[in-house]
Amino acid sequence: MARPPKIRRVEFLPETTVFKPAGVPVRDLQEQVLAVEELEALRLKDLEGLEQEECAKRMHISRPTFQRILTSAREKVARALVEGNMIRVEGGHYRVAMRQFQCEACRGHFEVPYGAGRGRDINCPHCGGRAHRAGRGHRHGRQ
Repeated sequence: MARPPKIRRVEFLPETTVFKPAGVPVRDLQEQVLAVEELEALRLKDLEGLEQEECAKRMHISRPTFQRILTSAREKVARALVEGNMIRVEGGHYRVAMRQFQCEACRGHFEVPYGAGRGRDINCPHCGGRAHRAGRGHRHGRQ
């Protein structure tokens, strides 16, 4: 009996989860399903340009596991591009990494997923006040 897959840490959830060739109805397309952790592997390695060891650390998995996830993701994307398939991003074995914030007004603490609010002010969900990263400059609050 195989052991259950380890939960992978991801810092990004896509807003757009379906990609398809223009002008072709969905009903006429084959589909490639890309797991959320496969997209994260592509993002870390191919967009951020990190070494595999660093990617594996960020996802809290071994380097060989990262390599298998990355290889699977690249094969699915290549197949979709070459064969004109639709790509759907869904499912997998993951948890979203969270960032810790503290409100400057009410001093309350709250979490926001990585990627949410990038380049924008983060407001407190309790009072609407401006918030800042809790423990910034320390490892406190990081996953």
